[in-house]
Amino acid sequence: MFVFQISNILKSILPIIIIIFVHTKKLKLKKEVLDKGFIEVLDKLGTDLTVVNSARVSFGKRKEKFDDNDRKLVKFLAKNKHWSPFRHLMVQFHVKAPEFVMRQWYKHVVGIETSSSSSAKDHAWNEISGRYVPVSDFYVPSNWRRQSKDNKQASEGSIDDQKIAGKIFESAMSDILDSYNKLLEAGVAKEQARMILPLNQYTEVYWTASFQAIMNFIELRDEDTAQWEIREYAIAMKELMHEIFPEITGIWFEVNSH
Repeated sequence: MFVFQISNILKSILPIIIIIFVHTKKLKLKKEVLDKGFIEVLDKLGTDLTVVNSARVSFGKRKEKFDDNDRKLVKFLAKNKHWSPFRHLMVQFHVKAPEFVMRQWYKHVVGIETSSSSSAKDHAWNEISGRYVPVSDFYVPSNWRRQSKDNKQASEGSIDDQKIAGKIFESAMSDILDSYNKLLEAGVAKEQARMILPLNQYTEVYWTASFQAIMNFIELRDEDTAQWEIREYAIAMKELMHEIFPEITGIWFEVNSH
C-alpha cells in the first residue's frame, strides 16, 4: 500500500519536475564575449504571448497560443510605438565586461532613470565591488585599431605595427599589476589600491531590464558608430533575445530595421 502511494505521488509530481528542469535548462543561456567576458541569462518574466495578452486586456481577452493574428498585433504595437505591453517582458542578465564597456552601458541605466517619472523603473543594476573583491581579470585586445580620420571618438581598421602596441600594453600592465599587488601586500585597503587600475579591468553586473529597454540598448550599440567592444556585447545580447522571445524579437527588428 505504501509503495503504491509513493508511486502515485511520483507520477503526480513528475510532470512538475520535468517542467522545472526544462525551464531551468532553457534559461542556461550564455554567450562568451571578448577574451574573458560573457553575457548570461539568469531569469526571465513572460513569453511571446505576454505582449499580446497585455495589449488585449483592454478587451478582457487572453490567448493561450501565439498565431498570425498575434504577429499582426505585435507589428502594429511596435510600428505605432505602443511600448507599454513590451515592458511586461523582463530579463535578468549576468554580464562580465571591461570597465570602459560597462561605463558606456550604464548610460542606458541613467537614461531610464532620468527619462521616466515613475517610481517603478523598468530596470535594476547591481555591480561587483572592488572594495570587497580584488581585481584579477583584464581585457587584452586582439587587434590595435587606428584612430578614425573623420570621427574623433571612433576607430577603424588596424595599426601597422601590432607588436609594438602589444609590447607597450604588456609593459604598462605589468607595472600597474605589480604596484597594485604591492599596495595590497603593504596593507593598503582594496578601495584605495584599486585607484591605480586601468579601464580594461573586468567588472561584473546583474542587469534586469524590460524588453523595451533591452531593445533600446541593442539598437544604439549594434551599429557602425558604436565602439567595437560594446557592439560585441550588443550582438551577443541580440542573439540571446532571439532565443528567449523569438516571435517578439523577430517582429521588433523587422519593424525597426533601418
